[in-house]
Parts: sequence; structure tokens; C-alpha cells
Amino acid sequence: MRLILILLTLSFASVAAAQDVLVLRPDRVFDGVSPRPHTDWTVMVRGQRIEAAGPGITPPPGARIIDLPGQTLIPGLIEGHAHLFLHPYNETPWDDQVLHEPLALRTARAVNHARATLMAGFTTVRDLGTEGAGYADAGLRRAITEGIVPGPRLLIASRAIVATGAYGPKGFEPGVDVPLGAEEADADDLIRTVRSQIGAGADVVKLYADYRWGPGEPSRPTFTQDELTAAVEVAHSAGRQVAIHAGTVEGIRRSILAGADTLEHGDAGTPEIFRLMAERGVALCPTLAATESITRYRGWDGTEPAPQNVLTKRAAFAAARAAGVPICMGGDVGVYAHGDNALEMELMATAGMSAAQVLIAATSGNAAIFDLFDRGAIRPGLLADLVAVEGDPTADIAAVRAVRLVIKDGQIVRDEAAGLR
Repeated sequence: MRLILILLTLSFASVAAAQDVLVLRPDRVFDGVSPRPHTDWTVMVRGQRIEAAGPGITPPPGARIIDLPGQTLIPGLIEGHAHLFLHPYNETPWDDQVLHEPLALRTARAVNHARATLMAGFTTVRDLGTEGAGYADAGLRRAITEGIVPGPRLLIASRAIVATGAYGPKGFEPGVDVPLGAEEADADDLIRTVRSQIGAGADVVKLYADYRWGPGEPSRPTFTQDELTAAVEVAHSAGRQVAIHAGTVEGIRRSILAGADTLEHGDAGTPEIFRLMAERGVALCPTLAATESITRYRGWDGTEPAPQNVLTKRAAFAAARAAGVPICMGGDVGVYAHGDNALEMELMATAGMSAAQVLIAATSGNAAIFDLFDRGAIRPGLLADLVAVEGDPTADIAAVRAVRLVIKDGQIVRDEAAGLR
């Protein structure tokens, strides 16, 4: 009798364990590392992790099996530069979002933005500043982590940091305090500010190395070399990466020498400055989609030749790639619509990267740049963040828009076949 009870217990346990197994059988698997997709692969998920991936995998009895004919399974995509608390500038100008939209309204929008991003197949997002919404991103991150609202895994920068007088909104009576899109700090106070933002929950420190000091002026450096270097040292000592906004040659140079992990935008970068970036291992988030979108808001209809600012951005992107700079996939989404994150990937392909290179940048590439060693590829032991898309995105990057299935943490959050959207 004891033996029978033991066998029954083991049998029930085996069935229960098998019910926690999800087996995916797509036409192709892009593993996030190899540019060529694998055929005849099966991916098996147990709990929150990928248990097996490859040919010849036999599902255990009782496992849930999902066939994905005509589809490619890819790792969950990683957005490298987003602002979940912003929405497109052609809906409401940036100044008005910062000054006139209540925090509760902005947070409600951000909840919707997070869901739209996840449904688009982006299971991790590096959010580089709330743009005047304070530390609300820390609350949103917690709500997602606790399962209160759906959304991607968040790496947050919270308030971001600018030199005094170098940010906006502007245009008010001098001396009148108005809400700003980032936190001002200088010299010794800069160190305190970096530490305070980290203490409030920032995963990454965002700094502005250059900006427009006044309306109509070109961007110029803001922080000195010593200031940037000190801020980066403090952040790195706390185990945080540093993302630096820099578009001018001098701003980029100071950021590189300071030890930045990623450089955002890089519009005026030269072959020489990008070679220095490559030597120091600094990655570039080119944000092609932000420039493209803003230019369209101002009247460009997309015809070629493009306006000079778009051509300058494309040239900088090409120079960075030619120099061997690691490329982060990050579009500055929020300037354009959340859920439309694939726009940056399409523009990267149009600007010369192969579809497979773009996919690698958005998966294992970003994972490596951001030190996210538990995701970005399909292999045993990694987080089960997976996306199925119609067609082959290694042949046509636009296929990443045809999302059919999204899995985060081993849980299905979108399943077109089952009507779960």
C-alpha cells in the first residue's frame, strides 16, 4: 500500500510538473546570436526559464504544445531608449506635457504605453527619464513587477541630470522657478544628485553632456570634463551604468573620456570621434526614429532628398558603424508612439544594417551592452521572454511588426490565435 501511494504521488507530481511545461514549435527560431534562423527547432519552457532549445526535443507527457506554422520565434526584444511618460509631440508639445499635464494623467498614459510596448514584443525597456514626472517610473516599475499592470521589465533613469540653466521648459520670467524636464546639478552637488537618484531607485544614471543654452542656439557642452568624470565614477561605484545625451563633437568626446557606457544620439559625431568610442567600448544609441519623426511633424513628407538634419543623422550612424562602435537599438520612443518601437529597427535597416544585424542589436546586442546576462537570446537557462512573429524577420525586418505571440517570464501575455491581445 505504501509503495502504491508513493507511486501515485510521484505520478501526480510528474503530471503537475509537465503541466508547467510549454513547448513551442515554430517554422524558424532566431536565437538572438546567429544571423541565420534555425529550422526544425523546438523551444521548451519550464516555469520562468527556457529549459531546452534545438532539434529533436521530445515534450514530456502533459506538456502544453503550441504549433506556430509560418512563424519565427525570437527572443523578447529590448528597447534601448524610451520615455514612457511622454507621448508623441504632434499630439502635445514637449513643453506642454511637462508643464500642463497632471502627474496622474501622465502616469495613466505611461501604464497604457507600457502595455502597448509589451504587446509589440518588447519585453525589456531602458527608460531614460520621466521628463518632469519625477520618480513615477519607480512606481510603474513596481506595479509591473508585482503584476498589477502589464508591461515590460524596466531599467529606469528617473529624473535624469542636467547642468543648471541648460534644460527646459524655458521662456519665463528670469528667476521664476518652473517645473523642469530633468534635475539640475553642478560640481559637488552633481555627486550628491547622482547618489540621490540611485538611492531613489534609478537603475541607470542619465546625464546631458550638451544642450541648447537658449532658443535658436546650437547645442553646446554643458558639464565640464571633471564634472562628467566625477559623476560617472560615482555611478559606476554604485554598480550603475551611465547613459549620456551628447550630440556635439566636444560633448561626445567628454562623455567618452568620462567613461560613459552608452552615448545617446551622437548627431555630429565624426569618424575620428567614433573611432575613439570604439576604442573605449562606448555604445551608441542613434535614435534615428526620433529625428525622422520630429522632422515629419515639422512638415517633411518623407520624400528624398531628406532634410539636412536627417541626412546628418544617417551619416553619423554610418560613420559609427564603419568605426566599429557597438550599436544599441534605441529610438527615443515617446517622441513617437509607444508600441511603434519597430520604427527604429526599420530605419536602421534602411540606413544600411542587415535585418539580422538589427535583430541582434535589439536582442543579444542590447543585452550585452546593458549587462543583462539573463536575457537576449534563446538558450537553456535564460529567461523565457519570447516572441513569435509572422514570416522571417531576418529577411525582412518589417516582420517584427506581425506579432502573434508574446511570452514574458514563461507566461503568455499575447496570443493572437487564442484572441488574447
